[in-house]
This record gives sequence, structure tokens and C-alpha cells, in this order.
Amino acid sequence: MGMDLKFTRNNGEVDDLIDQLIAKVGVNHPGIIREMVLSSLKAGHDTDYLADLKLMRTTLKEMRYTAKVFGPHRGRKKVTIFGSARTESTEPIYHKCVTFSRLLAERGYMAITGGGGGIMQAGNEGAGPENSFAVNIRLPFEQETNPVMSQSKNVITYHYFFNRKVAFLKEADAIALFPGGFGTLDEAMEALTLIQTGKSAPVPIVLIDDDNGDYWEPWFKYLKDVLLKRGLISGEDFSLFTITRDPYEAVELIDAYYRNYHSLRFVGSTMVIRLNNPLSNEQIGILESEFHAILVPGTRLRVGGPLPKEQDQPDNSTTYYIL
Repeated sequence: MGMDLKFTRNNGEVDDLIDQLIAKVGVNHPGIIREMVLSSLKAGHDTDYLADLKLMRTTLKEMRYTAKVFGPHRGRKKVTIFGSARTESTEPIYHKCVTFSRLLAERGYMAITGGGGGIMQAGNEGAGPENSFAVNIRLPFEQETNPVMSQSKNVITYHYFFNRKVAFLKEADAIALFPGGFGTLDEAMEALTLIQTGKSAPVPIVLIDDDNGDYWEPWFKYLKDVLLKRGLISGEDFSLFTITRDPYEAVELIDAYYRNYHSLRFVGSTMVIRLNNPLSNEQIGILESEFHAILVPGTRLRVGGPLPKEQDQPDNSTTYYIL
């Protein structure tokens, strides 16, 4: 049914019509928008199962709105906070989360939570609605947006869990996990997996425990006694996260992480590390020595400016590059 559309410009009149539509509306990055339009047309051409088309439609709508809500705050670092919706406001761990998120806001960070009660509400309460996002989900029995965020513009309510998960991790410069149920453990393992496999940029992951250490420390023991013992993970994987009982230490760990490190990205096969301050030749030599295993044989780290394909990145003039 219909014509066989291609992403190359071999679609005749259809390409002209898409170009006219893009010019009429006025968009950013028209080449990308053209491919998105073609993807939609191809989906309508290839797929006759209505449920699949609805999934694609809703996913695009939800991700568009996600970019709209987070976009104005792109210049501020954000910390995603996970934990149980069932935590009562009278529990010590609730107040520990309030303290943690208040400290984050005082240091210029914004908090991202799931928008519900318990630890999520504590995270929004400490940071305040002006420094918070509520990334909610439609569930049959849970959950309404918590009263801290109910009147905020920074609320997104998702139909699909996977879109919500993307927002949690895509926007996070750090991840903080308090005690919780299946959802919290799911988010913890997903974050660790994405960073371990290199599918997500490295960010600090801080596991904040009760004062007696009876939640994350037994989990850590399980990792050592079962997964590590059986060779299912390596000792280096324990460097992906830190466990603490102290909210002040948790915030300091995040702050220290970004004292000089800015961000990381791949441009083709080249890994680019952006820093807030330059490194000396001696420091670069130490990095080469300690991480020689990840260097392509015969290559070295080098200092340079942004590559041509990085001109879309913010703060190009105030960061330093290691290529």
C-alpha cells in the first residue's frame, strides 16, 4: 500500500511537500525533523496494527513534552531521587531525604522525583517546587502528584513506564537511591547496567541508607557474596556506586564528582571528555598510564577544542577538552 519511502532524498514530490511543510511551520534542525516526519509516514505505511501505532504516537508526544519541560532548565545540574512511595512522613529516612534534597537546592542542583508520596514527596519538599520536577506515571491505584508539586509547571505524567525511565536517567547528572521496593531496586539495577555497559554517560550513584545500615548494606553483601563470588560481576563494578548513611556526605560526593569533570560524549569513535579546568601534562600522563587499556594502540590522550560536530553543545567556550 502506498509508495516505498526512503530517508534519502529519492521520494520525489513527497520530499518537496515535506520541505514545504517544514518551511511553513518553521522548525529547529530541519534535517532531523524531516527524518521524524518520514518515520511517521513509514510507520503508517508499514504497520496496520493500531496498538503499535498508538504506542509510537504516545511515545513521541510524551518525549516531546519531556523536552519542553526540561529544556528551560538545561543549564542546571539535576539529581534523580528514587525511593519508596510508602515511606511515611514520620519516618527518619523521610527526613533524611528532605535534608538531602534541601542541601542539593542550596548548592544549585534541581531534584527529579517520581512525583508521588513517600521519598518522592520528601525529595520535592526539601528542594522546593521551584527546584523540582515530578515525573509521574498513570497507575490504576497509585499515584496522584504529591501536594508539593501539584500546582507546579514542572510535572509530567506518563502513560508508558519506559518513557518515564528515559526522563529519569537522561536528565540526571547524579542518582540518589533511598530504601524502596521493586521499583527502586529496578531503577538501581538499570542505572548501574547502563553505566557499566557504556550505554549511559557516567554519573555519581549514591545509595543513602538508614542510620543502622539495614537496607543497602545487606544488598551490597549480596552483590559480593553471590554475584562477585560467581564471577557474574567484577570488583571494578563496585566503583560505580557509593553507600552512605549521611545526607551531607551524599551531597559532597556529588559535588566532588563535578569539581572538574563536566561531561563525556562520543563523536564517532572518539571519546571526548569535557572539563571545567585544564589538566597539566603530568596529570594527562597519569591518566594515560592508569587507563592505557582503553586507548587505541598507538594513540595518546590529547588536549584540544570542540570538534566540528560538537558546536551544538553548550559552554564550548568555558570548558576544556581531552580527546
